[in-house]
Amino acid sequence: MSRRPEHTAPPEIFYNEDEAQKYTNNTRIIDIQVQMCERAIELLALDPDDDAPQLILDIGCGSGLSGSVLEDQGHVWIGVDISKPMLDVAVEREVEGDLLLGDMGQGMPFKAGTFDGAVSISALQWLCNADKKSHVPPKRLYQFFSTLFASLTRNARAVFQFYPENGEQIELVTTQAMKAGFYGGLVVDYPNSSKAKKYFLVLMTGGVAKLPAALGTGETGDSQVPYSKKQREYAKNARGKPLKKSREWVLAKKERRRQQGDETRKDSRYTARKRSGRF
Repeated sequence: MSRRPEHTAPPEIFYNEDEAQKYTNNTRIIDIQVQMCERAIELLALDPDDDAPQLILDIGCGSGLSGSVLEDQGHVWIGVDISKPMLDVAVEREVEGDLLLGDMGQGMPFKAGTFDGAVSISALQWLCNADKKSHVPPKRLYQFFSTLFASLTRNARAVFQFYPENGEQIELVTTQAMKAGFYGGLVVDYPNSSKAKKYFLVLMTGGVAKLPAALGTGETGDSQVPYSKKQREYAKNARGKPLKKSREWVLAKKERRRQQGDETRKDSRYTARKRSGRF
């Protein structure tokens, strides 16, 4: 059984010059990348009546394969990637998008409301690993999602195709996205196929909305995993709604501290109970 790329080396090392060329010249990889990006754009649910080109952020853009799909569909794009060799190949290919060398775990360095949407193909799972002593996955994910949330318009979506290793990674990713202010959940295409199964994290800035239908299933809901009610309450708290200081708000804050590894008192029936002030 082959090792997952993210367990082999950090992305900026794994995607060296040889790997960048191999990735970009492999027709099978190109076909898969194009298909997944087309699906991600479909899940963005851009306004079909808006003829103006949309400005899309491509996170983990690599050599610009997904950017080329965005170009073909008439959109303008900016790409961010941590691998210089991959970006060098994108320059050689003369892609139309602007390219930025950067670590997504350090955040997205863009002005508020810059982008009409964001896509990411096969990149998000890298943030679940700690490649350096200073890397704390929950904090890096939160830094990424919070700055991404700020850089999107208030009716935008971000769609991530990624390869979660297990359920814990899915929970880690969705929890940090929700803390950053997003709504949304997972759309799992072809859930019963070991080869065709694909995970798409669909995030929304404009509030709760029905998740898009998944492909390869005849039953609605089977392959859609929305945020739980508890997660939505956390998201509501994160937006500063009037639940502050309530029991739910305190429990959510304590849970976040536990997930970040901070020492936290156990919950009890007295948690968040208001004192009368009399002794």
